[in-house]
Amino acid sequence: MAGIRVLDLGTFLAGPHAASVLGEFGAEVLKIEHPIAGDPMRRFGTPTKRHDATLAWLSEARNRKSVTLDLRQAEGVQLFLKLIAKSDVLIENFRPGTMEEWGLGWNVLSEANPRLIFLRVSGYGQTGPYRRRSGFAHIAHAFGGLSYLAGFPGETPVVPGTVPLGDYFSSLYGAIGIMMALRQREKTGRGQIIDVGIYESVFRQLDEIAASYGLFGKVREREGSGSFVAVPHGHFRTQDDKWIAIACTTDKMFERLAEAMERPELASSALYGQQRKRLAARNEVNQIVIEWVGSLPRSEVLERCLRCEVPVGKLNSIADIFEDEHFQARGNLVTLEEPGLGEVVIPGVVPRLSATPGRIHNLGPALGNATYEIMRELLDISPDDIKRLRQRKII
Repeated sequence: MAGIRVLDLGTFLAGPHAASVLGEFGAEVLKIEHPIAGDPMRRFGTPTKRHDATLAWLSEARNRKSVTLDLRQAEGVQLFLKLIAKSDVLIENFRPGTMEEWGLGWNVLSEANPRLIFLRVSGYGQTGPYRRRSGFAHIAHAFGGLSYLAGFPGETPVVPGTVPLGDYFSSLYGAIGIMMALRQREKTGRGQIIDVGIYESVFRQLDEIAASYGLFGKVREREGSGSFVAVPHGHFRTQDDKWIAIACTTDKMFERLAEAMERPELASSALYGQQRKRLAARNEVNQIVIEWVGSLPRSEVLERCLRCEVPVGKLNSIADIFEDEHFQARGNLVTLEEPGLGEVVIPGVVPRLSATPGRIHNLGPALGNATYEIMRELLDISPDDIKRLRQRKII
């Protein structure tokens, strides 16, 4: 992505994470922030000794330069349009209509730069009756159908993880859209709008539930730690009060598990060797596995299952992840030195490219750390004018 300039105008994660992905692979990412407060994500998450940076900001605002600019002032809008003319991609995630209220609708932006690619991420998308509603990942999980599936049968639906999955989903779809739009621009010379609703990015992850309801009227309900399509397929507590995941989705996999349990008769046709029989006897099969796993320490359960090629894995806490040899070997944890804070560990780059791997060269930047550089070198604004803009709090 070297040679591509991205203006990240969004806040928090939905949309801006797409800029992070592009930045890891060489794009120049300019984080456009309000001169006074900056992105609210600077104050979201665990505080650090840096007054303008939480751990969430340091991790998620990686590979950026911060440029402060007040788009609520006319001169700020004009400066922004000059940046648009020199950029390839604009990312925003405000409530639909906000950009237009600032005088920065698509007609104005595309006139300033016909080659511009414009990613717009919002809770419900740019069209439809709900377009002006506030959108957050938690709401998108609920509206998009994911939260309904999370939890145990008959109980209150739970938050599907304590992280904003919808924000990441929508950003990844946004990054894909940007790359496809860049490809199309190579042919036509013109940019386009990419419209992503966070809820629809969540909904797109829900495999066959739409087809199942459309054809058969079946509503998938909460399954707890199991799965309606296979058994045993869930989470099991070991003797030493740790947890593992087992996934037996085929008869062959269950046969291997029976071998690991030293009870090969369980996989016979007379008992549970066929999927339909296991599903019909779900509780009995699960109880057998619960008792076996609970009789052994996790290390021994893992050793027996892995020896028999049973799909099994630890339920890792972040402490487990830091100690795991595979995470270390794959470089999934990256350590960067941050002045005043010491070593900060963040998730590494995904995906892994063999010839042109991505990299992380800096954590979330200080507010406005590149404002002078961009104004002076990119927009050719004089030092005196930069001083005046600062005094008026336009930058």
